Amino acid sequence: PSAVRFLNHSKEGVSEDLDAVLDRVVKAVKEFKPAFLAVDSFRTIGGHVRPTGETHGHAMTELTEFVQRLAQQLTSWEITSFLLGEYHNGEAQHPVFTVADSILWLSDDVDRNSAVRKLRAVKVRGRAPMPGLHTFRITSDGMQVFPRIPEQHGQRAMRSKKRLGTGVPGLDEMMGGGIPQGDVVMLTGPAGSGKTTFATQFVAEGLLRNECCVVAVFEEFPEAYLARAKTASVDFGAKIDADKLSVIYLRPLDLSVDEMLAEILVAVRRTGATRVVIDSLSGFEIALAPTFRIDFRESLYRLVGALTATGVTVMMTAEVIEPFAGGQFTTERVSFVTDDIIVQRYVEIDGELRKVLAVVKMRGSAHSTSFRAYDLTAEGAVMGEDLSEYHGITTGVPSRDGVFPPQPATMMAGRP
Repeated sequence: PSAVRFLNHSKEGVSEDLDAVLDRVVKAVKEFKPAFLAVDSFRTIGGHVRPTGETHGHAMTELTEFVQRLAQQLTSWEITSFLLGEYHNGEAQHPVFTVADSILWLSDDVDRNSAVRKLRAVKVRGRAPMPGLHTFRITSDGMQVFPRIPEQHGQRAMRSKKRLGTGVPGLDEMMGGGIPQGDVVMLTGPAGSGKTTFATQFVAEGLLRNECCVVAVFEEFPEAYLARAKTASVDFGAKIDADKLSVIYLRPLDLSVDEMLAEILVAVRRTGATRVVIDSLSGFEIALAPTFRIDFRESLYRLVGALTATGVTVMMTAEVIEPFAGGQFTTERVSFVTDDIIVQRYVEIDGELRKVLAVVKMRGSAHSTSFRAYDLTAEGAVMGEDLSEYHGITTGVPSRDGVFPPQPATMMAGRP
């Protein structure tokens, strides 16, 4: 009672006596001398301006005068005022909008079972508000806004000559000595090819070198992820306790890219992380609210730009539907946002299903152009032999030099 006062103006509102409303507000302000004033809902005060005909113009003029008189009183007392109301897009010419210094427009976008709250700064007098729609959530902790990532979040940190180890023996050699610090790496492959294993070893390598890491998972719970990581050469649980590692689980079906970035950036700044893993882009796209999936490529571009501006090295995994060689690198068509691309595929060699890997892109850096086999063992991924003596690897059925696979039977002269 000593800090917050509630005044019920329903009686004056029903009587549509604006002078009585203003008198009560002025009297209360003089008595309590508040720093903030909230009118909830301001819409009820002007409810009587809806009728059409001659009375409509008079009522609107009366409301306009009331708004101006109220604004003059409040600003002369240097009180910050919040006027809340329920308006639709066709009421943008309401008198209250003309005297407001700032206008925040809230909306609720519903698509099937997904509901996303959005906020737009329509007007901020004397300032340049950030354009676009910003998502927000209301939880038991209150209201939290996730500002929209601008197209150019900031200048990207200068590329360093330092190389980061991948944690996979033999892969660093293929990448010319490791991953250039600050790069964005995309690791693509079909289900079961070991994308998460490679990403986990990348994290473990950083932790062994006393770096801090952040992992955003979308396809499994953190407990399951940590259980898989027990095969790594470092105790992930102990690193989490020491705030050297942060595992973020983001899987609601109404997620926004700005919300995900906020979670990651908070973890990066708290831990001082140098490595970030997003596992996977496929799960990330599904976790987004339908309203954001339409602009997935643009959203990912803004996300990557914001992360690289901090100087961290990012590894993203992405699943491809085509399990054998010859298919496209990614299903999301977002390879343009990456600096390096590592492709995993299945091939048949001597009647066995083998996993092969190739580095198909490294921006500004020399790298191996050969395919190499690899295996997933109890200790993690291990690179195998170079397959330079094979031809046709991209067909999925390669042949060794001078040895060609049997050809299918053909019809000749009417006989098989």
